[in-house]
Amino acid sequence: MARTLSLTYRTAIDSEHDGSVVDILLLTFTHASLTTPIRLSSDPTQQISLDADVVYGTVSRGNTYYFLPFNWVPPEDGDEAPPVLKLRIANFTPQMIALLRSISDPPLVTGEIVGSSTPDTVEMTFPNFDLIGMNYDDATIELSLAIDSLVNIPVPAGSFTPNAFGGLF
Repeated sequence: MARTLSLTYRTAIDSEHDGSVVDILLLTFTHASLTTPIRLSSDPTQQISLDADVVYGTVSRGNTYYFLPFNWVPPEDGDEAPPVLKLRIANFTPQMIALLRSISDPPLVTGEIVGSSTPDTVEMTFPNFDLIGMNYDDATIELSLAIDSLVNIPVPAGSFTPNAFGGLF
């Protein structure tokens, strides 16, 4: 699947490495039980809190995405397998495990890639992912996110039977 990227983003990718972050993944978790979405950023772009606790994150299109150190593997564009976005989060609090264990039905997750110099311009979007798997140990949490509608489509979708197609003999 071809993607259209802005000239600024393509220039940043093609330029020599200057130490700046080119790709920032912004994650938005929505669920019926949440009053406001949970927004996370893969980069501590700027300080967003002036309280005693220093908090970093990314502000994009007026929304604040809080920095959480994680690595990610983007979904593949191939036709061979359903797109799966993988996240590896540093497990630094036991509350994160308790939060993940409390999930009874998966949240809907949207991933967006922005550039560090243009956080208001979304370069790629990975919409409507469901949490399909979780593994954790004392050091990391690994989440697998997939587009559920593509995973659960039966193949073949229908059968040519006399009941389904009355003109068949």
